[in-house]
Parts: sequence; C-alpha cells; structure tokens
Amino acid sequence: MAVKEQKAQVVQELKDKFSNASSAILVDYKGLNVQEVTELRNNFRQANVDYKVYKNTLTEIAAKELGLEGIIPFLEGPTAIAFSAEDPVAPAKILTDAIKKYKKIEFKVGVVDGKVIDVEGIKALADLPSREELIAKMLGSMNAPIANLVGVLNGTMRALVYALNAIKEQKEA
Repeated sequence: MAVKEQKAQVVQELKDKFSNASSAILVDYKGLNVQEVTELRNNFRQANVDYKVYKNTLTEIAAKELGLEGIIPFLEGPTAIAFSAEDPVAPAKILTDAIKKYKKIEFKVGVVDGKVIDVEGIKALADLPSREELIAKMLGSMNAPIANLVGVLNGTMRALVYALNAIKEQKEA
C-alpha cells in the first residue's frame, strides 16, 4: 500500500472519529513514561474512550474537511486525541484526573458535538456528572413519588391497625 493511500486512510479514520464522537479532547502528552501512558490507556479503555496519537498534519487535513478549523492552531508538538462516542464527559474526567496525578499532560482544545471548546470549556465539561450519574439521579427522582406513596399508604394502614387495636383493647377492658 502506498504511503499516500495510508495517509488518506488515516485522514478518513480521523474524520469518522470526529464525526461520530460526542466529544474529543486534544492533549499535549509529552513527559509521560511508558507506565503512565499504559495506565492512562487502560483508564480510557474501561470507559470506552478511544485514545490515540495522530500526526498533526493529518489531523489538520481532517479538521479542515470537517470545518473544525478552530483546532488547527493547537496542532503543534505532541498531540494525542481522546474520542468518546457515548459519554462526552468521560475523556475530560479521565484527563483531568491524569493531569492532577502526573502533572505532565496539558489540555490543548476540545470538540463537543462538532463545536470547538477551549481549556475552560473542557474543565467545565469534566465537572459535569457522567451519563451513569445522570441516569441514576433521574431514576431516583422517578422513584421518589412512588416511595412516598408507599409510605403514605403504609402510614394510613398502620393508623387503621392502631385504631382497630385500640378499639379492641377498649372493648376487652
């Protein structure tokens, strides 16, 4: 396979990933050792996040073709990209934890639903609850009225039993 064809495939892969991703975070990863990178990749894998290093020139071509020119100024130096198709918060959370832990990674720029966001936007995204947390909160909110109804019905039944028991004791006396 010719080099030109390989590059075209990588550009197409990048375009597909940017198009299908709910979020993509670009980071400068210089200074990480093999053990740290392996640990970071494992964290991404567990969260179904694709993390890969791409050549800046190929990323630039894909960005131009997708209309994501806002990321082009950040394509200097070592650049890794974390793509998430399912949970837009996952890459930002994992990278924020990695930045705190390793102090070697730096955010460059992010893309959420086709919109370019800056470092502050990425940090705000990391502060949002994850998809699972939001679902749990929603289910808890949906369950609360039912639980309250059961409590009220139990209270009414309990009061009736107490009243009947008091009448029984009054008649026995």
